[in-house]
Order: sequence, then structure tokens, then C-alpha cells
Amino acid sequence: MASRIAVIGAGPSGLAALRAFESARRKGAEVPEIVCYEKQSNWGGLWNYTWRTGLDEFGEPVHGSMYRYLWSNGPKECLEFADYSFEEHFGRPIPSYPPRAVLHDYIAGRVEKSDVRKYCKFNHAVRDVEYDDATGKFTVTVKDLVAKKRFSEEFDYVIVANGHFSTPNVPYFEGVEKFLGRVLHAHDFRCADEFAGKHVLMIGSSYSAEDIGTQCHKYGARKITFSYRTKPMGFDWPEGFEEKPLLTKVVGRTCHFKDGSSVDDVDAIIFCTGYLNHYPFLPDDLRLETRNRLFPPNLYKGIFWEPNPKLMYIGAQDQYYTFNMFDAQAWYARDVVLGRIALPDRAAMHEDSESWVRREEALEDPYQAIDFQTDYVRDLLSATDYPRLDVDRVAELFKEWEHHKVEGILTYRDRSYPSTITGNMAPVHHTVWMKAMDDSLEAFLNQPSQQAAE
Repeated sequence: MASRIAVIGAGPSGLAALRAFESARRKGAEVPEIVCYEKQSNWGGLWNYTWRTGLDEFGEPVHGSMYRYLWSNGPKECLEFADYSFEEHFGRPIPSYPPRAVLHDYIAGRVEKSDVRKYCKFNHAVRDVEYDDATGKFTVTVKDLVAKKRFSEEFDYVIVANGHFSTPNVPYFEGVEKFLGRVLHAHDFRCADEFAGKHVLMIGSSYSAEDIGTQCHKYGARKITFSYRTKPMGFDWPEGFEEKPLLTKVVGRTCHFKDGSSVDDVDAIIFCTGYLNHYPFLPDDLRLETRNRLFPPNLYKGIFWEPNPKLMYIGAQDQYYTFNMFDAQAWYARDVVLGRIALPDRAAMHEDSESWVRREEALEDPYQAIDFQTDYVRDLLSATDYPRLDVDRVAELFKEWEHHKVEGILTYRDRSYPSTITGNMAPVHHTVWMKAMDDSLEAFLNQPSQQAAE
């Protein structure tokens, strides 16, 4: 009987797994039967925008943290698939910082071309995964949300690809429950227009705080205050921005900070405090427990659960690289399943992963972190037949991006970069980011008429 693989999630990580096995099948390999369970009604994972927050139409926790006006906060050239360029998908080079609708279209175009939809069961939420040592098989229990039925199936392997940017991490601050304005986590942020004319306090100093803060400014927020736990972001913020140490308490609409200072007339507090790796369908002996880090512990090659390497995680780490790193992981996982790569014993796996963990803990700045993840992706790619990806050039682009953000936090998205796949330079977008209020695919791809531009 042929072996079977369950893939949990049809976002970029899960789709990478489907694409990897399909690639091998098309080259004549005998591959296992694959079933991908996705609780949303379509693939795309976080790139599926929904106006809903809290619970979806089935009473399930809303997966998406995507907001309406999100644009890529890094060059698309750093995430480009080696076997499917943006130029191939759109028929021409496009600007380097696309909005969410453009990226979703790109992701979907690649998997549509690969014909992997046949492996997906949409509106199916995984409820439980159990492993039987005696049979060497997993039992995966799933709920068909439309039919309102639960069922179980057996698999030889499980790939966990449900992402880790969906379950909010929400710390408590004294008095926040009595705050006289709006309180929300970045997970529930949907539309910057809501905060026009408002004073918004962002708790956090990472990418979501930076991006939601600048976006609120773009759409007319009166003032943006950031509250950082360890150190300020340090950008050359324009007028209307301010950075403060960690929030200590809230009294009415006044927010007090660790250095003794305070700000008045705050209208909204947005917790940009990150997410939890959350796998409620896994038992304790299979569940990854980690903070968001570049190399989670107990995962050999950042993929294989060391106590039981038949359970694999894709996309479980913090990310500079995204789509193409998921590919690198998926191709490696596939080749282990197909017997092309042999795993060492558990002790050797653990020593290898711990060497990566120790190296990560010694990183001192973003540039070292970029090199670290570049080396990780290179290590995976060197063992498989994934199409050539120039990771050294990708790393250079990441570092240019870091410099450009320092040079202008509101203007870095107006830059252009060359594709590492085709070599062609991206065109300059027809409208600078601060004035590009329409984030639709059509508006991004089509040059406005001269009359409209005037």
C-alpha cells in the first residue's frame, strides 16, 4: 500500500510541499498520496484578506492577519520562486514592492500552473493528530466545516504548515482594561482609514509596529507613538512620530512610560507584540514549543521533529526569506520522504540543530541574521534538485533593503531592484508609496491615464 502524507495548511508553506512532491511526480518519481487540509475556503494562507476578525463564518478563529492596504515590506526579488518568476507570471517586469493582492495572485498562479488543487480539501479544519508507535502511523482527525462532520484518516507522515502569525501574543499593562479608546492587536487591524485624525499608540518595535504605524500616518493619523521594550527602531521619523520606552500604565487616555514620561489624548492602542507558535491539534509529544526565532530548537534542519522525524514543520521560523525558503524546506522534506536523503540518528540530529541554535544566539545585528538565514537556505538547497537560487545575491538585496529603510522609512518602497531569476531591473512604480492610496492589483499594474495623474 502506498504511503500517505497529510499537509496541514494551504498557505505558502503548505503549497510549497504540494509543489515539491508534484515536481518529483512529473519527473517520474513514485510519490506518496497527498491530502492537504485547509480550513479557509481557498489557498493563500495569510495572503487571503478577510474583513472578519475574531471568528469566521464557521465559528473558527480567523486565521488571517492581513490588512486591507498591506504592501510588501521587503523587495519581491528576495522572495521570488526560482522556478516561477514574477515576470513569467505577469508577462513583464513589475515594481519591487507589490501590494497584497498582487502577491496573492503570484502565489496562486504558480500553484494553479502546477495543478495541485486536486490535493486540497478546503473548509477542513484539523482537530487532532495522534501517533501510534505500534503501527508507525498518524491518525489525523478533521472537521468538514461545511458538512459539519468529523472524520479520521491514517497517514505515514504529517507536514505541519499552518503558519505562526495567527495567534496573538497580548501582554497586559496596568489600566488597559479601563482605557477610554480602542484597544486591538495587529492581528485584528484591518483598515488604516479608521485611524485618520487619531493619536495611535503602537506597542512594539518590530515590523508590524513599523508598518502599521507608517500606514496609519499615510492614511491621515494625527500622531503615532511607538512604545518599545528593549530598544527604539531608530529611524529618522518625520513629524508626527515619537518613540517611547515600554508602557507601564494607562489612566484614562493618558499613557505612562518606563522613563517617567507620558502622552495624552491617545485614541487607540494597537498591540504589535507578535504571535505565538500555536498548534492546538498536536499532542505535547509532537508540539513545537518556541518563541519566534530564526532556528527553533528540536527541529533537525529546521524541519524534522527530532523525537519523531516523520512529523515535519515548514515555515516555523522567523523569516527574512519567505516563499523560496519554504520551497527549500519542502524540497528537502520531500527528498527525505522519497528516500533520497537519509536522516542521521536522533543524537546527531540534535547536535546539528543545536549548533544552529547556538549560532543564532550569538547574532548581533540584522546583517548577521540575514547571513545566518542565507547559510541555512543554502544548506538545504545544496542537497536537492531545486532550481538554482542565487542566495548570495538575495542576501545582498536584503542588506540594501535594510540600508534603504534607514535612509527613508516612508520612501524605501519607491526603490527598485533586479530579479535574481531573470536579471531584469524592476520598473519604478507609477506612484510613490505615500500617494498610492489604491492597493488593488489593477491600480498597481496599470499606469494611470495622464488626466488622472494630473
